Amino acid sequence: MRRSIHHGKSPLLASKTPAWRSRFIIAVIAVAFIGLIGMAIYIQIFESAFYQKQGDIRYARSFDLPANRGRILDRNGQILASSVMAPSVWAVPKEIDATPTQLKQLASLLNLPAIEVQKKLSSTKLEFVWLKRQIDTEIGDAIIDLKIKGVYLRKEYKRKYPEGDSTVTLVGSTSPDGVGTQGIEASFESELKGKAGFRKVIKDRLGQKVENVGKTIEPSSGKDIQLSIDSKIQFFAYQKIRDAVIENKAVSGSVVVLDAQSGEILASVSYPTSQASNNYESKGAKRNIAFSDMFEPGSAIKPFTIALALEKGLVRPNSVIPTEAKSLVIGGKVIKDTHEYKFLTVEQVIQKSSNIGTVKISQDLDAKSMWEMFNQAGFGQRPDIRFGGVTSGRLRPYKTWRPIEKATMSYGYGLSASLFQITKAYSIFATDGRLVQPTLIKRNGPAPSIEVISPTTAKQVRKMLQMAASKDGTGQFAQTSGFSVGGKSGTAHKQIGNSYAENKYRSWFVGLAPIENPRIIVGVMLDEPSAGKYFGGIVAAPVFSVTVAQALRTMGVKPDLSVVPSISSTPEPESLE
Repeated sequence: MRRSIHHGKSPLLASKTPAWRSRFIIAVIAVAFIGLIGMAIYIQIFESAFYQKQGDIRYARSFDLPANRGRILDRNGQILASSVMAPSVWAVPKEIDATPTQLKQLASLLNLPAIEVQKKLSSTKLEFVWLKRQIDTEIGDAIIDLKIKGVYLRKEYKRKYPEGDSTVTLVGSTSPDGVGTQGIEASFESELKGKAGFRKVIKDRLGQKVENVGKTIEPSSGKDIQLSIDSKIQFFAYQKIRDAVIENKAVSGSVVVLDAQSGEILASVSYPTSQASNNYESKGAKRNIAFSDMFEPGSAIKPFTIALALEKGLVRPNSVIPTEAKSLVIGGKVIKDTHEYKFLTVEQVIQKSSNIGTVKISQDLDAKSMWEMFNQAGFGQRPDIRFGGVTSGRLRPYKTWRPIEKATMSYGYGLSASLFQITKAYSIFATDGRLVQPTLIKRNGPAPSIEVISPTTAKQVRKMLQMAASKDGTGQFAQTSGFSVGGKSGTAHKQIGNSYAENKYRSWFVGLAPIENPRIIVGVMLDEPSAGKYFGGIVAAPVFSVTVAQALRTMGVKPDLSVVPSISSTPEPESLE
């Protein structure tokens, strides 16, 4: 007979369990649950940003989607600057898994020393490192084919400048990040840059994209900017000033071409310059010296002094000025002419560029009136034009002028201006007395302007400028086949410190054409010509001549002359101090 077993009679089971033990266990479990809830609240509410960031570091990647920068166009729609696809190579050093052969191939494709690539990829503390910015698409495809873990490509845009050196000092350049650093690129950054997009993705432990996170914001392209520049005139002017700088062994040179009717700047070139196609690898484009550099304009100021005297009725174009002395002493300083003239009419004072004649005329003018004339012509004021680095020049208050300073001011010493300012000021003579408002943006219709002198005075001075560019004037090399021209040459000693250099000059020619109904104003400047010739009428006027002819033909202006220009073999130089 099998014995029955009664478990309930076991001494252990029969003993009564203490109540505190049950309560302790329940309390421990409750505390554990409270701790878990507290930790969840802490993580989800108070430290959610931290843990989200840590998760993003490990699994999420954020990508900016670069905007396509706006194009820069000339007045006819010719592209001066545009953006093309150019991927950039970057890496996450701690993810790198590559063989020595792969790394050697990568360095070769990037055209970088292998040791430099190895150094960048060894920075395991970095989450991100650029290997090379903006490479060719073909090279990017070859890098992808290497299948190196931890090496990635980013879609970017590279700036291209089809017109090269002829426009670089005007159009400017951008940084590797597509930000304008010089010229039009910098001045119109807000319009050109566009707005970048954004995309966030989740990647697995192998670096493969799993999914997009959130909404992708597409980039919006920048706005195109259409300039007033004519690329044909710009290119031709660049070639001519480049040749003139080289031929005359000058330090630099510049040309400005201004539409007299619309105020549009058709060309603004400087030489020497640098190519901006690979702007982020170079030192950057040089400044546009037509806008940025100021100098004493010398004889180019004489027409303004004469215009003021005509306006006040102090002289007439045929008034005779005694200039028999080859020198004139004022305040202990000697003022000279290159040639001695017994008498000159007011017209001949401009034609022969007589310092003595100009000073004698100015002696009947008060300093305040002269200052107001120069000021209304734009001297001493920053031109109202959207372009970086534009100088205001210098025009001291008239109350500080001493007699000798008033005298030298009359023929262009003691004040300073840029080539652009002088070219703009000559619009007074081209537009019957009105100073035009210039622009670098294409403009439809006439330019805003203000009256400075009467139409009668403007026409009288225009005739004098034509005489100055005739075979008997100092600017006869400015004569242009098929077109009548007028203008003024200038040559001034360069100021070095507080004194003037004996053998260093700035030479220029500023004029307009055709003379009866001017369509363009052209300014030319050469800095320190040192090949034996330095007078503006000899080194700068020829550049003016060919630039005028090309510009007017490009604009479709019909010739107003049928005769060949008459040029003397030994032109008379202008006076300088």
